[in-house]
Amino acid sequence: MDLLLLAALLLGGAYVLKTREQARRIALLGQHLGEFQIEKLMESLTQGYLRCLGEDDAQRRDQIWQLLASSEQSVASQFARLSAGFAKVDEARTRVSKLPIAVPFADRLFPAATFDLRKALAIHARGIADAANNVQQLSPKAKAFTMSAELFLMQHTCHWFCRSRTVASARMLARHKTSHVLLVDSVSPATRAAYKALVGIS
Repeated sequence: MDLLLLAALLLGGAYVLKTREQARRIALLGQHLGEFQIEKLMESLTQGYLRCLGEDDAQRRDQIWQLLASSEQSVASQFARLSAGFAKVDEARTRVSKLPIAVPFADRLFPAATFDLRKALAIHARGIADAANNVQQLSPKAKAFTMSAELFLMQHTCHWFCRSRTVASARMLARHKTSHVLLVDSVSPATRAAYKALVGIS
């Protein structure tokens, strides 16, 4: 009975610590995100892409692509500013555990198994900007696909920082019917290479 009580106390304590740590991370990221309309722009782009792909009239479709280009530039600009602002945060507050589940103080207990969110956001900022500027010279449809992947992978990283890799992947699958692996495969080659090197996946 004593062992069961001790185990229950340890599990309860770990849960409280994990919850507090996650709350601090959510507050930190939310403080920076709150200055921008990135989430609103992402939703607008996603809906716009679906609308455009379902449009049969070529002229109308071209008009929608042009309108979406403005939103793409806006989200790229805003995210670049977010990344620049977050780069000023102390590194001790920006470490992300590579462990699949949330473990209290994992960033301090296992520092080798972490990556820096500031660097991840910088990678995403470049990827989103490159997609908005169409540096790969893609067709409108392919450009929309790449931009969506860049934005969703960035969203996955934010959820990973706030919760855990497993939770982030589950949310992505539930909301967008897209796996983490597919997202990584769908972003630009430059983003994919930099991201894999940072988070340590092959």
